Amino acid sequence: MLAKDSTSWIAFMGFFALAVTIASFITGLLSLRYLSYATVAVFVFMVWFFRDPDRTTKICDHCLFSAADGKVIDVSNGKVCVFMNIHNVHVNRAPISGKIRSIEHKKGGHIPAFNKDSDRNERTITIIESSHGDVEVTQIAGVLVRRIVSYLQEGDEVVSGQKIGMIRFGSRVDVSLPSNFEISCKVGDRVYAGESMIAKEKGFRRKQK
Repeated sequence: MLAKDSTSWIAFMGFFALAVTIASFITGLLSLRYLSYATVAVFVFMVWFFRDPDRTTKICDHCLFSAADGKVIDVSNGKVCVFMNIHNVHVNRAPISGKIRSIEHKKGGHIPAFNKDSDRNERTITIIESSHGDVEVTQIAGVLVRRIVSYLQEGDEVVSGQKIGMIRFGSRVDVSLPSNFEISCKVGDRVYAGESMIAKEKGFRRKQK
């Protein structure tokens, strides 16, 4: 499955690669042949990058799940920060069920998303009003990112693991916890959107199957 709103990107690159390849066969030009190899490689990369695999989110009203695939780079100040590398799936998912209270887009820079100063980067802040309090999901642009896509509108109801948007190319997603939650992951952990638990309600003990 491909990510929402990615079809036009992939189709454009596919047609361009096809046109260059046909032109290289007709003309026999070596330069066009090399260009065709490059465009086909880019097309294959884009299909791979915009992949959107199925995910299964376990039902847990006391858990907070990762909003992004990637590596946990910070767990301080009641917030879990996940850095998405170029090879990670870039579709983001709701960490908890609730109602979208607000969505705010802020302009900014494009420094590396793993840098501590990246809080000045371009970002989209989505606040989910859950039964445990507000959960803030911040999608932060990185060096290569030029567009953060939201699939939501204010007032929408979401469930844990539901797709909420994507960031094109390398970037970062921060999730701020409600006050009655405690972080259950650590720096360096590899997490998956909608599947990896990153926090739980204080005192909650999840049953093991």
